[in-house]
Amino acid sequence: MGRTRSPSWSSILKPDMSPFWLASALSALSLGALQVAAYDNSRSDNLAVYWGQNSYGATHTSDSAHWQKSIGYYCQDDSIDAIPIAFLNVFQGTGGYPSINLANICNTDDSGVFPGTSMPNCTFLASDIEYCQSQGKIVTISLGGATGAASFSSAAQATAFGDTIWNMFLGGTGSIRPFGGAVLDGIDLDIEGGNTVYFDSFINRIRQLASGAAKQYYVTAAPQCPYPDAYLGTVLNAVGFDAVYVQFYNNWCGLQNYNNIWAWDFSSWDTWAKTVAVNPNVKIYIGAPASSTAAGAGYVDSTTLANIALEQRGNYSSFGGVMLWDASQAYANNRYDTQIKNAIRIGSGGATTSNPVTVPTTGATSSTRSSTSTRASTTSATTTSRSSTTTTSARTSNTTTRASSTTKTSTTTKATSTTKASTTTTKASTTTRATTTTTPTTSTRTSTSTAPASTGGACSGVSAWGSSTTYVGGNQVTYNGHLWTAKWWSYNDVPGGPAGVWTDNGAC
Repeated sequence: MGRTRSPSWSSILKPDMSPFWLASALSALSLGALQVAAYDNSRSDNLAVYWGQNSYGATHTSDSAHWQKSIGYYCQDDSIDAIPIAFLNVFQGTGGYPSINLANICNTDDSGVFPGTSMPNCTFLASDIEYCQSQGKIVTISLGGATGAASFSSAAQATAFGDTIWNMFLGGTGSIRPFGGAVLDGIDLDIEGGNTVYFDSFINRIRQLASGAAKQYYVTAAPQCPYPDAYLGTVLNAVGFDAVYVQFYNNWCGLQNYNNIWAWDFSSWDTWAKTVAVNPNVKIYIGAPASSTAAGAGYVDSTTLANIALEQRGNYSSFGGVMLWDASQAYANNRYDTQIKNAIRIGSGGATTSNPVTVPTTGATSSTRSSTSTRASTTSATTTSRSSTTTTSARTSNTTTRASSTTKTSTTTKATSTTKASTTTTKASTTTRATTTTTPTTSTRTSTSTAPASTGGACSGVSAWGSSTTYVGGNQVTYNGHLWTAKWWSYNDVPGGPAGVWTDNGAC
């Protein structure tokens, strides 16, 4: 993806931050007099919020006041429990070392790099990270992203990469420490490109190194909601994860289709957690956009998301909390993060049951969603054989850019696609819903049609849209003389129709 150059980011944001960081440092020094609750992965009211890609800045280039701030800015209260830093987007870069891109905060253009590498020097963030940790939060490094060159050629290479990550970010030592002396709390996998062969060797090496450490390290992942995830499915089944932040957005199984039992599939992830996962105590999170501009589809108001979360927590014991993309969007959207945390919080007067709630907002009106039905859909058997497919990534703004400003676009984007196999889709699921009468329902859908290719102009070689063909994000078709690109998975959704699945690329 192309990128534009801009003036130094340090001249835009960092000068205004020094008073806060001094206060933060002083606060950290006085922690002996404070009681801060440590992170507890076993809870079901945790809130994980991604930081690092300035998603708000990507969609609001003229509103620099609300662009992403340094990470410590988001740790001043107890709303957020876990912060994955996004992203380590290059696995093998200059000199064979990985690289990270943190948009307007730290990047190769403005922050300098370690000699012989393309790894930016973000050591100035060390005190911020340690401050967040002192506030009872975990801070991890998220690997991948839409442009992440994620692949290993052998188990040995993957194992060696585990050593590299351990020494750069976790409990190891080395001359290249992007965050200086700050020791992160684990890794997160957001793999949306390349392949995941040998990733089990990588994670197993991290686990092995962490086994003798004095502190707890965590391994998490952020698959998209279609189960199994196109890239991470095999990895999730092969090694132990502590939490899985399922992206319920930019896909047909997103939050916008929560009331559609054929679309919403938290039960599939719960079943995976209890019957397939290596770690039987793994926690499943509902991943959501933190504002309407944080994703192409799936955003719901805070009251709706809170009620969905409470209902799922009441129905599924694997429920661990909510994940939001991202911090900049949440803060700009009336502290969406705080609204959600206060609604799902257990104890101290917080929510303890699955009763519908109304989340108070500042400067915004939220509708109350009354969920009177108990959606304990126990999926005893779900078999998915997906043939065609490109699964569109969920972590993107409407412009598909994960980090930008008035003139700069980060190298990391979240609008990727995952290519799977061919043209026949068989989706069979048996779902038992908790109503007065339990009735299994089996649905089988098969699509085998091949639409004729159109000819002429930009549409040359592109097949015409077909009502019986399954499409996924990135697929292109022609319809009524125009070229259309699918935003996410769809079936029998006509281009230009009310579902909003297709982007009109213009006349052929």
